[in-house]
Amino acid sequence: MKKYKVWMLNPTKKFVPEEIEQELNTYAEQGWRVVSSNAGKFCVNPQRSDIIIILEKDE
Repeated sequence: MKKYKVWMLNPTKKFVPEEIEQELNTYAEQGWRVVSSNAGKFCVNPQRSDIIIILEKDE
């Protein structure tokens, strides 16, 4: 069975690629892998663009 996690990155703070890589590597060590990502204006707050990353792992 698969388990999924939605990780939303908010661009209101400065993006630091190394910090995002570190966070992704931490998730990878826990067995998560990126299966999808998307950037845009979503219904959460249509005035702001977000990056959404979908993570998956086996239970």
